[in-house]
Amino acid sequence: MSGQNTRLNWVDTAKGISIILVVMMYCVFNVGQDLEGVGLFHYVIGFATPFRMPEFFLISGLFLDQVLSRTWRAYADRRVVHYFYFYAVWAVIHLVLKVGILSASPVEALTDIAWAVVEPYGVLWFIYLLAAFSAVTKLLYDLRAPRWAVWAFGAAFQIAHVHTGSYLIDQFCAYFVYFYSGYIFAPLIFRLVDEAMTHKRLALAGLAIYAVINAVLVFSPGFAVLPTEIELGWGGIPGVRLLLALAGSVALCVTAGLISGFAALKWLRWLGEHSIVVYLVFVLPMSFARIGLAKLGLIHDVTLLSFIVIVVSIGASVGLYLLVQWTGRGKLLFERPAWAHLKGTAGSRDYVRQQVPAE
Repeated sequence: MSGQNTRLNWVDTAKGISIILVVMMYCVFNVGQDLEGVGLFHYVIGFATPFRMPEFFLISGLFLDQVLSRTWRAYADRRVVHYFYFYAVWAVIHLVLKVGILSASPVEALTDIAWAVVEPYGVLWFIYLLAAFSAVTKLLYDLRAPRWAVWAFGAAFQIAHVHTGSYLIDQFCAYFVYFYSGYIFAPLIFRLVDEAMTHKRLALAGLAIYAVINAVLVFSPGFAVLPTEIELGWGGIPGVRLLLALAGSVALCVTAGLISGFAALKWLRWLGEHSIVVYLVFVLPMSFARIGLAKLGLIHDVTLLSFIVIVVSIGASVGLYLLVQWTGRGKLLFERPAWAHLKGTAGSRDYVRQQVPAE
């Protein structure tokens, strides 16, 4: 196995762990709200809260250095238009289903669609911000902005806990530093994971120490677990949370490196490779599953119901993707068609025509 393949394997494994944690958070909080209770998974989410979303953004920035030097057209097609396409498609799907299920008026639906252009819609905010982060990083790269100065500003905004009333601005300030950290710390992270895979006992000892520190800071005085919310202890202190997020993100990368070689966990690597599929779809089966099971009233245990909803959410997302691949219908849900590429870029109509030899 080549070093590059090994690198990609652990990155996908890390993304697999991350998407499970993200789905778990949404499912657990929704089930907690329905049953007005707290279960075991609430505490799992509590432990993972400092790094759950930062990890996803950090991983997304790991390979950015390989594409930043490209032209704006090529870069934007791959790192900006790519994400906005899937955001637009699935935002419309979510809103149409919302109208059908909640009987919202067409005017309200059109208003929501209009707002979704300038403010990230629902769970899809992550996809929207990936495009925004990519565009801003490319701009700063072309302006030759000092990388450490940019990182310092990103860290300052995260620590400041910005609240402007704009979801886009607030989330941008809260998470940009992690995306940018993936970009500038990529060589260090790759080297650290390589060393961990070579010195496994030392890596395990380091992970154990990290886990204890994270648990102490998360579950310290001030920690509170509610059906729909987690309040951190000392780990929620500005600055401390930033450090915990970075440490937890790196720890998850190391963990992924240590387990990526296990044949029994190939499914986790596959899930990470298709994490965007799960992220785009899961909220729909999650809603149907939790509402349906709640109405049946057969399960009253928060932990058990949360587990079932998590499995259904991920399983249905994967199932829809495999169905699309099998039937060949609806591929635009998960694959950008030629018309959704910028002219002259790989995948665009004119590019494809150029690749076809003349008869």
